[in-house]
Amino acid sequence: MTDQSKIPLPPKGPSLIERASGTFDFRTYSPKLPPVPPVAASSPVAAVPVPPPAAPQPVMVAEAPVSEKPALEGIPAAQSFRGQFHPIERRHLRDQCLIEPEGPVTGLLEEFRIVKRQLLLAAAESRNGRGAPHGERILVCSAHPGEGKTFCAVNLALSIAAEKDNEVLLVDADFAKPSVLSTLGLPGGPGLMDALADPSIAVEDCVMGTDIPGLFVLPAGNSTGADTEFLASSRTEAVLGRLTATSPNRIVIFDSPPALAASPASELAAHVGQAVMVVRADVTGEASLRDAVNILSACEDIKLLLNCTRFSPTGRRFGTYYGYKE
Repeated sequence: MTDQSKIPLPPKGPSLIERASGTFDFRTYSPKLPPVPPVAASSPVAAVPVPPPAAPQPVMVAEAPVSEKPALEGIPAAQSFRGQFHPIERRHLRDQCLIEPEGPVTGLLEEFRIVKRQLLLAAAESRNGRGAPHGERILVCSAHPGEGKTFCAVNLALSIAAEKDNEVLLVDADFAKPSVLSTLGLPGGPGLMDALADPSIAVEDCVMGTDIPGLFVLPAGNSTGADTEFLASSRTEAVLGRLTATSPNRIVIFDSPPALAASPASELAAHVGQAVMVVRADVTGEASLRDAVNILSACEDIKLLLNCTRFSPTGRRFGTYYGYKE
């Protein structure tokens, strides 16, 4: 068994470090350096230029492509148009027998769903380099007044505005008798003809925004005595190009004057990729229809839309499946 006696304590007094400090004064200790030889005044030391510090190089960060933010639910995405914003009364649309956004499914809504699908398909083909150029521009026309061209143009615009991948700009191109603004209950203002006649006016500043997501309206503007000549000028293509320059998925619908009643329709046909000829049942004659189609011959793709008919040879009744009854 080992000795368990206590370990003796060190004698009292200064510690080893304290005793060493008393013997050697560490504060007086300093290393001796060799003396520096003096420099003669007759031979000055040439100053060596010190280069300035290099400027920090900026770090190049690759920017991701900026894409337009999608619209929030019920809120249209930011657009390049800078015109005023105006609400559209839904009751006024119902009084005009037009499609009501966010309203119930009706026979009229279903009919224009069928009509717009053919136009949107042709516009998509045009964007891909197939078919007629400028397929996103659609001219809505008729042979004579009173055949329903404005009614069809507005309903077509309201129907396309409901699309998730497209937006629509409705242009009132009936400069002599504009009716798009009154049909939608919108106030007047400068429009397309003002931008064509005055180079200082930007056409995008004349476009009106609405509270219907995806729907914009361009008024006709102030009519001149040379509306057809302004449309035939080289400036027209540049002005119309600005309407779709920042949005490739924008559809532009022109409400044209009647082809057999005013000459601007023939000039507008040369700037669009599609034309819709509205034919009123039991009113539009075959001879008038042929003459109107010939006037719009500058457009390569002309479609016919039969209006104001209740007879269907196939017996189709769009809207009844959803509970709508006429």
